[in-house]
Amino acid sequence: MKETAIGIDIGGTFTKFGLVDVDGNVLMEGSIPTYTHETIEPFLEALSQAINKGLDSINDSFEIIGIGIGAPNGNYYEGTIEHAPNLNWKGIVPFIDMFTKYFDLPMVLTNDANAAAIGEKVFGGAKDMNDFIVVTLGTGLGSGLVTRGKLIYGHDGLAGELGHTNVYPDGRECNCGKRGCLETYASASGIIRTVFKLLATNNIDTPLRAYTYESLTAKKITEMALAGDPVALEAYEYTSDLLGLKLADAAAVTSPESIFLFGGLAKAGDILIEATKKSFNEYLYPGYKGKISIRLSELMDKNAAVLGASALVWSEIANSEVIRVPQQARAV
Repeated sequence: MKETAIGIDIGGTFTKFGLVDVDGNVLMEGSIPTYTHETIEPFLEALSQAINKGLDSINDSFEIIGIGIGAPNGNYYEGTIEHAPNLNWKGIVPFIDMFTKYFDLPMVLTNDANAAAIGEKVFGGAKDMNDFIVVTLGTGLGSGLVTRGKLIYGHDGLAGELGHTNVYPDGRECNCGKRGCLETYASASGIIRTVFKLLATNNIDTPLRAYTYESLTAKKITEMALAGDPVALEAYEYTSDLLGLKLADAAAVTSPESIFLFGGLAKAGDILIEATKKSFNEYLYPGYKGKISIRLSELMDKNAAVLGASALVWSEIANSEVIRVPQQARAV
């Protein structure tokens, strides 16, 4: 019987799920809206129904060995989602405690960027690496730091928030309540803010002037940059410079073999990668120069969210660790 794991990626807009085997084949996948559920209980009900419907559609025999969950502000040790700014459920949500009512399976939960890092280790470009960093450049900026083959979780399960390290102490306001966080510059929302700052301070003729703040997307900026638009390219140059600066800081702490970039902004390819490499090497401590590569994630064209979440289960098994769930869930 084929061993499989369920992967769940909880986003502010949609929650994706799928059934994945040990080789990274996605046997079933689907999604439900997250934002339409004001409270956690109806969300869990809808998610469990959608997963079970998907499982019923599979003809092959399979054994599910666990569920991996990637979520914003996911606490690995507690199985909770804590004060996630882009979710309707405020405060500390005991996600695993609640979800075990629907599935009698071992579960592991962490934040979405950590799940992406484990996905890169199990199914992507970091298969043969023990020290690396994955940075997700989506609506915000997330990061997963791996040393000696294991994620850095910290004492509270919430380590690795590179997006909330400071670039400018009096800089842009962040959703976390601070100012000047890297996330406000190197992210989908950040690059939109950068474009409008550039449009306000020069007279360059560009189709980007036809967009309002509400209608412009990072995807459109990426398309314009790939087409050679000067403002879009300058926005990427500015973004890459700050990203390279903070990646150099992160490298000084963990000394990774490689840094993988993933997410919407990474679809700019060499426009982002080459400029980030240039900045990174300018700011990097000399002792590390020539030792650390910056590259695109190898999961870019795959269902990375589901693969990353399911990889949490395979990673825990490979490391011979107990899957972390609350005590009452272990007794199920």
